[in-house]
Amino acid sequence: MIEIKVPTVGESISEVTLVKWLKKEGDYVNRDEVICELESEKATFELNAEQAGILHQVAQENAVLNIGDVACTIDETAPKPEGAPAPVPQPAKAEAPKATAAPTPAPAQSDVKATPIAQAIMSDKQVKPSDVKGTGSLGRILKNDVLDVIANPGRKSGTEAFSREDKHEKMSNLRKTISRRLVEAKNSTAMLTTFNEVDMTRIMEIRKLYKDNFKEIHGVNLGFMSFFTKAVCIALQEWPAVNAYISGDELVYHEYCDISIAVSAPKGLVVPVIRNAESLSMAEIEQKVVELAKKARDNKLSPDEMAGGTFTITNGGVFGSLMSTPIINIPQSAILGMHKIQDRPVAINGKVEIRPMMYLAVSYDHRIIDGRESVSFLVRVKELLESPDLLLFGKDPVKTLLEL
Repeated sequence: MIEIKVPTVGESISEVTLVKWLKKEGDYVNRDEVICELESEKATFELNAEQAGILHQVAQENAVLNIGDVACTIDETAPKPEGAPAPVPQPAKAEAPKATAAPTPAPAQSDVKATPIAQAIMSDKQVKPSDVKGTGSLGRILKNDVLDVIANPGRKSGTEAFSREDKHEKMSNLRKTISRRLVEAKNSTAMLTTFNEVDMTRIMEIRKLYKDNFKEIHGVNLGFMSFFTKAVCIALQEWPAVNAYISGDELVYHEYCDISIAVSAPKGLVVPVIRNAESLSMAEIEQKVVELAKKARDNKLSPDEMAGGTFTITNGGVFGSLMSTPIINIPQSAILGMHKIQDRPVAINGKVEIRPMMYLAVSYDHRIIDGRESVSFLVRVKELLESPDLLLFGKDPVKTLLEL
């Protein structure tokens, strides 16, 4: 009998939560097979079987475990039962992340505990089994359960339309960490926000002209994030205070740009980091964004992939936000908020034109960054985005030629 213990997942992490058992008590598991999911205050990760054998659970789901605690045991001396699945070979890693993921197939109707009549009605009316609460024995879905859903669209069967019940749910370690850090950022920094707007016409023209060729060559879509990351990296190098932080009574200036990208994951907001973004190409930035975003959605980000970061970019525009004041991701000193692109009338050379406009917001720690620096930084980002030719090396080609 061997013990499977909670591994060390980071220097500052002392406990984790056992979120979900992926294998049942008494199951035969193969070596390296994933048996459960654990969640620390920073990330969700998996626990693998160290040997093949019969699994015996020690910890229960939602239990808080210390590093080194026993999660389960495996009887490696137990014979493999007949019909037990063989180890599944791990697929080879692709050289570059795919632009899109294949859609997840819907569960087969035969997997649902439902009466034949209920199954037939769900199939005919295209009702998802997950939307139906079975009231039969052991949760079996009955005919009336399906008819209730059809008669009351948008409401789970078996529930009252105007329920006044309260649902109590324990905060996850990740949500606790998010809450603590947000309050700490508000209480420990002199945070201000400055706003501007950017005309996205030129970037949208470039994307429309080159997006197909870009995807064919690089295997990823040409998104907005690469333009913004490039612009931010150039502006950070010109205004180093925006890329600094306070350590005791010292200011620490970074000579590199590790850009944190705020991503909405199933269990909360995470901020994976693109290391040395200033040295990456547009395609490399887009590939890294796709890779990190996919890991975030699948709860596969490691603590190392979220550690550090010198500046953060967050995009509330994907959810329809027109303007916001983002909160600094401490110990960083500033964060850029992107927003929804909206057609608006603007004055161009004395004439009113409709242009695709985006509001930008930079929240910054006024203890480190003065108003002149924050405003100049954001104006520089705006300039680079409205004239993407400057992103090549940060200067006007003609002025560079003339040494102006």
